[in-house]
Amino acid sequence: MSRQPYTVEQVADLLGLHVKTVRGYVRDGRLRATRIGKRYRIAREDLEAFTGQPVEPPAAETAGAAGAAGTTRSRRVEVSCVVQVDAIGVEETMRLSNTLIALATGGTHDDGRLRVETIYDEERASLKIIILGGAESGAEILRVITTLAGERA
Repeated sequence: MSRQPYTVEQVADLLGLHVKTVRGYVRDGRLRATRIGKRYRIAREDLEAFTGQPVEPPAAETAGAAGAAGTTRSRRVEVSCVVQVDAIGVEETMRLSNTLIALATGGTHDDGRLRVETIYDEERASLKIIILGGAESGAEILRVITTLAGERA
């Protein structure tokens, strides 16, 4: 199976991108592909040249999830979460935000796609933290938030 070309859907799943994004890369000529009928096929070598690193072939067996036209997908658990911290000052917001962003960008995460964004409303002294990523990484970030900005009496 490793020698068979990838579909656009498989490449999108491997790279964590939307299918339309991958099609755009193909149409722009950034990702080399062969058109067969109405569909594109991407050779493993072309995908590795595009990403600049070796590509793991998709698993033959999945956790029971099969997509349209026989494509297979592996099971992933992802988290999207918004945390609101009230009664927080600017300095504490900066410390907490910098810590969370450093954890998100610098650590090893269960799926490699942890994202943290923060928005501070100075007028209300309220911080919103947006977390996107794997369940384990998300839980780790929530523990850090609880520790650093937990409720104070």
